[in-house]
Amino acid sequence: MHSLRISASSYSNTAPLVWSFLYGKNRGLVEVIMDTAPARSAELLAQNRVDAALVPVIAYQMLDNVRLIPNVCVGARERVRSVCLVTKGMDLGDVRSVSLDVSSRTSVALTKIIFREFLGFEPVWRDAEPDIEKMLTESDAALLIGDPALALSSPPYEGGVAASLGGRGGFSHGHRTFDLAELWHDHTGLGFVFAMWMTRRGAIDIDFPSARDEGLAHIDEIVANYESDIHIGPGEMNDYLLNNISYSIDENMQKGLGLYFKLARQHGLVEHDRPLDFI
Repeated sequence: MHSLRISASSYSNTAPLVWSFLYGKNRGLVEVIMDTAPARSAELLAQNRVDAALVPVIAYQMLDNVRLIPNVCVGARERVRSVCLVTKGMDLGDVRSVSLDVSSRTSVALTKIIFREFLGFEPVWRDAEPDIEKMLTESDAALLIGDPALALSSPPYEGGVAASLGGRGGFSHGHRTFDLAELWHDHTGLGFVFAMWMTRRGAIDIDFPSARDEGLAHIDEIVANYESDIHIGPGEMNDYLLNNISYSIDENMQKGLGLYFKLARQHGLVEHDRPLDFI
């Protein structure tokens, strides 16, 4: 009998979606492959090495014969905190070069859409490893994702500092951070979906919504697992997972996903704009 395999990144914001498979009711029922880079899950799915993967959503337009698993995602209705553009203090309108953490193609494409579509200009892009100090030595701004971005956007934080172009900014740890989901929401009024479960199978015998609900019911255990790694307080971590991250897709977020794909196609970031196809 074929043993089901799934893949996801090991960032804290995926933890409620995989907790059940690692520690809960679904433990032992599927094999779970974890990696720090979300793009790695897309590679495993493209190579048919997993039956389902929690994948940056841009991969839906790049991989053949993939379908979306409904009702579950990693997204944000307004502010995500763990996907940020960072500068040493300048407004986004003054940025002329950006170092990109390429471990999530979705966030890279969103960054390019924000500059091209909303800010009306294009900086020089540089691929980079997620080392914020090195990135800002080489460029005016840096795209940082996942837990490193979450740690940087955490207190000491002074929010509400208006940027001259494109949304709000806040000063944190000597840097100025701009939340990408917040920038997207400021310009579109829509939420944003960063990752979804996808499969290349016609059907899959895994109840992902139920697994999500079990994970969210054990949020205190998840927070305790990550507290020493991210170095933010348990109350703040709890708030991030329960209030910043949305693990369900509402109509507003689905509209945001459709607009994101449309703009990605218009700006040449993907070749296709396939309609959403759910199993």
